[in-house]
Amino acid sequence: MPTLDTRVPAVLLRIDRNPFHHGTLGAARSLGRAGVEVHVVADSEGSPVRRSRFVCATHPPPPPGSSTADIAAVLRRVAARISRPAVLVPMDDASALAVSRLNEELASGFLLPRQPVALTERVADKAELAAVCESAGVPHPVTLVPRSAAQASAAAARLGLPVVAKWSRPWLIPAGTGLRSTVVVRSEREARALYLRTEEAGSRLLLQAFLPPGHDRDWFFHGYVDRSGVTHGGGPGRKHRAWPRGAGLTVVGRWTPNPRLQSLVERLTEALGYRGIFDLDFRRDAEDGRYHLLDFNPRPGAQFRLFADGSGLDVVRALHLDLTHRPLPAPAPLPGRTFVVENYAPFGALRPRPAGRELAWHALDDRAPGRALWGLWARHVASRLTQRAGRPLPGPAAGARAVASPRVSGPTAGPPRQTPGATAGPRGAATGAGSPVGADSTVVRPRGGPVPRADARRRHVTARPAALPAGSVTRLPADDEKASSC
Repeated sequence: MPTLDTRVPAVLLRIDRNPFHHGTLGAARSLGRAGVEVHVVADSEGSPVRRSRFVCATHPPPPPGSSTADIAAVLRRVAARISRPAVLVPMDDASALAVSRLNEELASGFLLPRQPVALTERVADKAELAAVCESAGVPHPVTLVPRSAAQASAAAARLGLPVVAKWSRPWLIPAGTGLRSTVVVRSEREARALYLRTEEAGSRLLLQAFLPPGHDRDWFFHGYVDRSGVTHGGGPGRKHRAWPRGAGLTVVGRWTPNPRLQSLVERLTEALGYRGIFDLDFRRDAEDGRYHLLDFNPRPGAQFRLFADGSGLDVVRALHLDLTHRPLPAPAPLPGRTFVVENYAPFGALRPRPAGRELAWHALDDRAPGRALWGLWARHVASRLTQRAGRPLPGPAAGARAVASPRVSGPTAGPPRQTPGATAGPRGAATGAGSPVGADSTVVRPRGGPVPRADARRRHVTARPAALPAGSVTRLPADDEKASSC
């Protein structure tokens, strides 16, 4: 195991209100086992995470709807209580965005990677991601950005149904709206109804060419890029099971060597000058074999512990080592290792894995979170079922929920809200119907002009950069949305 500087504590920051975020527990265990004092700034009430013996202290998070200034005030209070510099680890997109904006202001109390200005905002914004991919030569599904309900309907027809609908800045979606950050749209009517909720969602609606799921198509890549631009502490993984099925949160993942994907990721991070922890979601196009980048998450993915290697290194330990100027060990990959989220895949947790396996909640050296999980999870499932049974379906909201419904499969209650990733559903035939997208719409196009309908699924695209607003970053979607990788 690499020797961490145990004089330097770590602060895990999570703004979302998901009590079942196993990535936070994984980070607390990883650093705590190495002797680091771990503080958690998150809503830990009713969460198994607070039961971990590796959590030194918990601190109240910023309240919902907090501004960047409010988040800074909370972190300054935590820094004053700790009274010495600490490594700060954002655990969700809202936290990562806030910390990137506050980098200079937080420098006196926290250790942070030196990231290019505004890069975190660029890669987290779904509309910006297409431009990032184009600049680095990384495939990305064709994306259209309608400016009216009529254009949303036409864009869905042009791309060929089904299409993927995403809100460009999902962290701005207010809680309790029933909106999901990513859904599969199966009709022009559904696309139109979803667009009508743009103001409620707080960011632009994107419609994206659909790449169907299938065996060996969903991949993710985790890593940490150090101050010299070298990637440590991660690798490529294949998603064997997800919730919802064929999409979303990885519930069974396997460390699987993939030199082609690794080369693609290294080219992307080098082109961007990215520094810090990242979690990327890919889907392989079965027709041409290319890996399309679906999400760039500028923080640890919930399943990052899959990539704990033979020396004990993972992305959060790599971050701590690098920021405290400790040497990082040579890679010691453990291909075939698996990671299982047992509340979504209980049978997967029972199967023996000769190459090694880690469970998200249960650990022999930290039993309390695993014991606490099942009672809390049962109450969560019962609460979600009660809410769904009594939920009305008025107006545009009904259309949005109809869009989401094809994704529901497997267990009867969805996971708490985390971070969106790959999409799901069967391949739909291109319709070729509907009027063309209006000339005044924002269209994320490949080079060379408009996207012919027949080619819309096959080409990666560019987008015009847009600055993030400086306002609130803490409003979150409904709690049945996907984790990162999820």
